[in-house]
Amino acid sequence: MRHIPSLPAVRVFEAAARHENFTRAAAELGMTQAAVSYQIRLLEERLGVGLFRREKKKVMLTDAGRRASGDVSRAFDVLDAAFSALRAEDEGTLTITTSYTFANTWFAWRLGAFQMTNPEMAVRMLTDDAVVDFAGSEVDVGVRTGQGDWPGLASELLFRVDFTPMCSPEFLERHGDSLKPKDLLDIPQIGPQDPWWAHWLREAGVDVPERPPKPGVRLGYQAHEGFAAMAGQGMAMLTPFFWRNDIAEGRLVRPFGQVSSRGWGYWLVYAEHRRLVPKIKHFRDWLLAEVARDLKQLAANAPPPDQGMS
Repeated sequence: MRHIPSLPAVRVFEAAARHENFTRAAAELGMTQAAVSYQIRLLEERLGVGLFRREKKKVMLTDAGRRASGDVSRAFDVLDAAFSALRAEDEGTLTITTSYTFANTWFAWRLGAFQMTNPEMAVRMLTDDAVVDFAGSEVDVGVRTGQGDWPGLASELLFRVDFTPMCSPEFLERHGDSLKPKDLLDIPQIGPQDPWWAHWLREAGVDVPERPPKPGVRLGYQAHEGFAAMAGQGMAMLTPFFWRNDIAEGRLVRPFGQVSSRGWGYWLVYAEHRRLVPKIKHFRDWLLAEVARDLKQLAANAPPPDQGMS
């Protein structure tokens, strides 16, 4: 006979120990903080040993709690893997979540190729700019923007988010063909409220006046802004990676060699304990190879850093 404490209490302990925070554990499990505290207290009474120290408004694992937490987490990983093997339908479907911009400027053009090389697998893409809770959803992998620090998730950098002004060749010709950065203050901008504009201009040495953004087309998503730029509606601040084919084929031009960044990147993310799930591993390998190839193409077509800056 196994002498295992109440599994609901053990499940609560695993989450609380992983976060070392009762509030986050409650959010993950769909419980109240009071319910988490109650289950932890029951477990401590059953074991006769303290698992957490309460210090002011935070909790910390005791030595006993820390010793137990690793084994308990690994045990839950084993249970998860065991039941995952029974979810044949789940294993036959790869569910991906990503942002609207990434989906429309890159993913939608590529996922068919992945599915064709993995014909036994259905691929489903969920497009939402909101952050998805992996613990409470059927999502397998995601592509997120940020700095790569999401608790409980493994994250691998795909590429850094940088940006530079772009427009159609016709728009550039109408506005003098040899623009200087300061000229961008006086020509039509797409998304003028975007803080990337001021950031890029200041890095280019332009004294940006402190004033409300001037009127202009506001489309909300870079995916829309790039197409508006191709239509000649103005200058848009865009990420070259997303528009490399349009640049190479002459639908968009980069008047300046300078690109700026605010420290963010696009990251592949997935639950740490599912790293070796075959469908996730196959998708990870494919995605990293595809992004690396496109980054190489982008670098080959990039203008000189000082172009248009004199």
